[in-house]
Amino acid sequence: MVAGTVQAYIREALRQQVLDGELVPGQRLVEAEIAEKFGATRASARAALIDLTADGLVERIPNRGARVRMVSLAEAIEITECRMVLEGLCAATAAERASRAERAELTDLAKAMRRAVSAGDVLGYSDLNQALHRRIREISGQRTAARTIELLRGQLVRHQFRLALQRGRPAASLREHERIVAAIVKRNRAAAEAAMREHLASVIGALAVADVSAGTGT
Repeated sequence: MVAGTVQAYIREALRQQVLDGELVPGQRLVEAEIAEKFGATRASARAALIDLTADGLVERIPNRGARVRMVSLAEAIEITECRMVLEGLCAATAAERASRAERAELTDLAKAMRRAVSAGDVLGYSDLNQALHRRIREISGQRTAARTIELLRGQLVRHQFRLALQRGRPAASLREHERIVAAIVKRNRAAAEAAMREHLASVIGALAVADVSAGTGT
């Protein structure tokens, strides 16, 4: 495997571990340990960490090495405000472009989300939530927006886990997502964009509540 390919493999593996919560904010990332784990050189491990630093998932501290970056509440809100614009665009475009089969797929996802909420399956609902947002981005064909959203979303892992466990949040989130899907199914561009923006505005409010409940003061 060539050096560039090794670097990309390590980068994507670490990125997924951050997104899955296997690597937590503040956790140290030691080049030697990463190189040994992946059977790679320290140079490849270092290059992968530099890439993840550029993506905002890792921070490198002089004389202390790298660690998974911690995102404050204020920054999490700013990120979500950016997502409001980009995901609103994707929802609006998806309403215009979605085929009959794609509209049926989104409807099925919304129904699966409702079943997860009814069953109290918080983690299952969280996975479906992400799947719905991803399909809307894919259907929209807005590739630049989708890439940017994925980078932004990766920086909110700590806050997303808190939201998933917040009492009453899945039920509220479900209603918001059902409105988004309904607007896309009706091919109503303006309503789809408005529903997505309203959903993410609700997320901002929930982020503050989750942060206070956690007692972090960030």
